[in-house]
Amino acid sequence: MTTDRPTPAQPLRIGTRGSPLALAQAHETRHRLMAAFDLPEAAFEIVVIKTMGDDRALIDADKPLKDLGGKGLFTREIEDDMLSGKIDIAVHSMKDMPVLQPAGLVLDCYLPREDVRDAFVSLGHDSLAALPQGACVGSSSLRRRAQLKARRPDLSVVEFRGNVQTRMKKLGDGVVDATFLAMAGLRRLGMDAVVRTAIATEEMLPAVAQGAIGIERRADDHRVAAMLDAIHDIPTGQRLAAERAFLAGLDGSCQTPIAGLAEIDGGRLRLRGEILRPDGSEVLTDERHAPIADGAALGAEMARDLRQRAGPGFFDWHNA
Repeated sequence: MTTDRPTPAQPLRIGTRGSPLALAQAHETRHRLMAAFDLPEAAFEIVVIKTMGDDRALIDADKPLKDLGGKGLFTREIEDDMLSGKIDIAVHSMKDMPVLQPAGLVLDCYLPREDVRDAFVSLGHDSLAALPQGACVGSSSLRRRAQLKARRPDLSVVEFRGNVQTRMKKLGDGVVDATFLAMAGLRRLGMDAVVRTAIATEEMLPAVAQGAIGIERRADDHRVAAMLDAIHDIPTGQRLAAERAFLAGLDGSCQTPIAGLAEIDGGRLRLRGEILRPDGSEVLTDERHAPIADGAALGAEMARDLRQRAGPGFFDWHNA
């Protein structure tokens, strides 16, 4: 480009999946960039990219995500398009991102984090505790499923995938009695009204990076790096550094029930972590504090110690 800033003639191309939530996140990114650089909407182009995960999720709607290929299944095509130059940046829900990016790509810009809590959603019951014995709860999250089995082993927990709108329709059709969704996604979609209960993190620790939006770029694109630096939220980055180091130390993926949350108070960081057997029969937790600058080291240390406490085979699926 002849200018450091995008123009309507040469817009910055923002890659995203096509779900309503993914588009809402891409629109938020565009809005923040417009405000930061006083640019018109036409200086940005939102490019919807269909991933292999979108196709397989429709074809194999009843299969767990772990059986379809895990987190990378929904990012591969987007990252390929960025490496080939078809898009300039990609917008992601950070809780769905692998801890490692492909060579040539960097993920170092985060928007201000939304509500990290899980939401209990039901048409006939006000809370998890109010569900009758044997009620059916749907969730695609292995972490939520294991946490539910640990707290309420009497419940029937079933696979329940799709975007927010699809899950709400299934709920209305009586497929399940209740489900869990991220408060952050519901807020970004303007769907707060469907929440029966926002679950305190002391009661249900969220997924690592839940509520955070990350923006990925090419490592050698210094123009884009400078633009993204203007909208990067430093506290969110500090919190995610600890959480994602914790996840990486546990070899976290869609096949392992892991929860983690970092919070900042003054110059200190508090990190809580949790790992669960897939069947909910055992839960191991830890909590530690450190200076903010030591967050990543704290996360790696906590992961190492929890892994040692768990021993081999902790995440095995034969009992799930």
